[in-house]
Amino acid sequence: MSKYDPLGHFLTASRFDQVPMTFAEIERVLGFSLPEKSKRIRAWWSNNPDNSVLTKVWLEAGFRSVQVDMEGQKLVFRRTTPANQLAEQGARFSGPSEAEPKQSRRHPAFGALKDVTWITPGVDLTEPADPEWADLLEDPKWNP
Repeated sequence: MSKYDPLGHFLTASRFDQVPMTFAEIERVLGFSLPEKSKRIRAWWSNNPDNSVLTKVWLEAGFRSVQVDMEGQKLVFRRTTPANQLAEQGARFSGPSEAEPKQSRRHPAFGALKDVTWITPGVDLTEPADPEWADLLEDPKWNP
């Protein structure tokens, strides 16, 4: 286990194929400051697995670093391996272990408006709210 493992868990938990992050956000995920070299030397963010322990963490999580902006201190992690393929391979960060509680990947506000909105029976939600707008969409003057 590496001190950089929280980044691997964060990346694999992401639903997105691209995860833009600032160096400060990476430090928040890790819980400590990155080495000063990481803020000065672009090679620190290369995808060479022999580069550093941190590099191995994002590679094992199925990501590569791209669009490294040293001046802006930000980069993008791009998914290279589909999450389901990582799980089949038994990757280190493929998901929570039996000891860790399974966390929902849904936003905490999911379902907050349940039973607050009702749709009257017979209402077609796909029908334009204003029929005049529907006519404009078919008018070649407005929709070439």
